[in-house]
Amino acid sequence: MADLSVAVLVGRLTRDAELKYTNSGQAICHFSVATSSRKKKGDQWVDEASFWDVDLWGKQGESVNQYLVKGKLVAVEGTMRQDRWEQDGQSRMKVIINANTVQLLGSNQAGGQSYGGSQGAPSQQDGPREYQSRDGGRPQGQAPRAPASDDFSDDIPF
Repeated sequence: MADLSVAVLVGRLTRDAELKYTNSGQAICHFSVATSSRKKKGDQWVDEASFWDVDLWGKQGESVNQYLVKGKLVAVEGTMRQDRWEQDGQSRMKVIINANTVQLLGSNQAGGQSYGGSQGAPSQQDGPREYQSRDGGRPQGQAPRAPASDDFSDDIPF
């Protein structure tokens, strides 16, 4: 039986993404996603936040980096790994999500920006954009939708 380590997150970016390159020239886009869950403490329900570090490698990381800004709602699918090290004599550990898919959702409510426009940024009308890192190809996304028509020239019986 094979072991399985899968992560699926939907949350907001806690800071702007950071694009770096390895010594061999491989691009890596680092960002952090906050998710929340509700937990009962006594008689009250309280929100509890979790923060996840995410790495998106290769051309997809380069392509989507400019759109990953603080407050942006994203969906991430990938695998989990643990980084372990020793600091000041203490063992430390951090879980990192290696993203296979990153999907941009909604607008950037926290930053007040919208993506619409002339510079090739995803627009609200385009729907969610999905970037896959499995094949090293270019970003995959849904085709733009045709504008909704408000022409009700035919007779509707109700």
